Amino acid sequence: MDLSDRITIEPGKCGGRPCIRGLRIRVKDILSLLAAGASHQELLEDYPDLEEADILAALSYAAVQHDHVILRAA
Repeated sequence: MDLSDRITIEPGKCGGRPCIRGLRIRVKDILSLLAAGASHQELLEDYPDLEEADILAALSYAAVQHDHVILRAA
C-alpha cells in the first residue's frame, strides 16, 4: 500500500477531513499529538488500529499540503 493510499477523505466521516484508512482517526489528530511530543510508540499504543506506516503517511500528507509556491510582488 502506497503511503498516500492510507489517507482517505469521506464527506460523511469526520466532517470530510483527511483520516487514516477510513478510520475516525484524523490526520490532524496524529500531527497534533506528534507536535505535542508524543512518540510513534505512544500513538501506536493509544490507537490499536494505527500502524507505523499510517503515522508516516500523515507526516507525508502534511508535507505535500504545505509545498506550494509563495509569490511575492516585485
